[in-house]
Amino acid sequence: MNADVQIRSMPYPYKAMLAICSDLDETPNRHTYLGIMRFLNTMQDTSMGPGVGLEVGNSIYFDMPQEQFAYWNTDEAGREIVRTLIKSGHIDCLHSYGDLAVKRKHAARALDELDRYGCKLQVWVDHGVAPTNFGSDIMCGHGDEIGHPAYHADLTTGFGIQYVWRGRVTSITGQNVPDSLGGLFKISHPAASGLTILKEAAKIMMARIGNKKYALHSINELMRPVVLRDNNKVYEFIRSNPHWGGVSSCDGGRYIGETLTKDMLNRLIKRGGLCILYTHLGKIDNLDVPFNQMAVEAFRYLAKLFQKGDILVTTTKRLLDYQRAIRKIIYKCTQDEKKLQIRIDTLSRKNTIRKLPITDLNGLTFYVPEQKVISLTIDGSEVKDLQYNMPDHLGRPSVSLKWQKLEFPQI
Repeated sequence: MNADVQIRSMPYPYKAMLAICSDLDETPNRHTYLGIMRFLNTMQDTSMGPGVGLEVGNSIYFDMPQEQFAYWNTDEAGREIVRTLIKSGHIDCLHSYGDLAVKRKHAARALDELDRYGCKLQVWVDHGVAPTNFGSDIMCGHGDEIGHPAYHADLTTGFGIQYVWRGRVTSITGQNVPDSLGGLFKISHPAASGLTILKEAAKIMMARIGNKKYALHSINELMRPVVLRDNNKVYEFIRSNPHWGGVSSCDGGRYIGETLTKDMLNRLIKRGGLCILYTHLGKIDNLDVPFNQMAVEAFRYLAKLFQKGDILVTTTKRLLDYQRAIRKIIYKCTQDEKKLQIRIDTLSRKNTIRKLPITDLNGLTFYVPEQKVISLTIDGSEVKDLQYNMPDHLGRPSVSLKWQKLEFPQI
């Protein structure tokens, strides 16, 4: 192994990664849902002005009260929008099967529908206290409890779900870096922000003495492999809401500008961290103009940071895929007089859950010695369009597989 060759923690040239992971709770209809997605993912004219051209995913559920947007509640045009956005990668999370999905047959019906149309999802996010949740301690779920009427984990993991959120939220800005409670205290709100700091510190302390509920808080890690109660293996991940008022404060579209602040984003960059932001973009006050001016300005600032190469904004699935990939791949280096060769094996024993898809390696970046001819192969096939990068903010040159931005569909 060449000591000068190392995997970069995120695609070049970015210093941080952010996924806006939105639960669709209280989203009123397909028009609002699609309007939000167009504003975030395109530069089209919208009721909030020109879109910001980012890459932001969303979630879907099925069995919900009639007043909420959900797959079975909307019309056929709405269901076609959902299917199209799943196929493009812009709906990447299954937000449980919904409040009214109380039996295994409800899960089976939803999965049959998705399979019928060739729609695949790999991320699961618990919802409220839905019976099909996986989290038993925080989210009161029975989805992985064999023998319960709502048990479905075998069906759902068999369908392809491999990343699971079970209610864990942190106030810390940036994961996979040392924990820090900096940025939370607000002199204008000393009591509330102080309480938030104490709560987060308590979670960290309990995790470090062995409390399983807060295990992800122990070393501020983004995700870890876990075994569900029915012995199915998945990755569990944590989300972040770094608002000074606590993890449930300003967690909707009407207030997201108070969470996604310049200070928070710049702190994320400075720390070089990863963030899966906990929010509900569909919780709004105005059906026609979902985001207020503060929220719009926050997203425009985020777009500038993305365009500048500071924060890679992507979907929850793609962020998790990349982080899983760099943890699981095996690579070897050899060097002769002409070139340095990097050989990647995606079928390694470290990849314990499933074969690692090559698409998960989009953006994969290796630090390399300067002035070297590089050959990179994946499972024996040479990468033809390897990207040579200038030294980054750390002064280190690198090579990358191209990061392919998702294409938002014409709907």
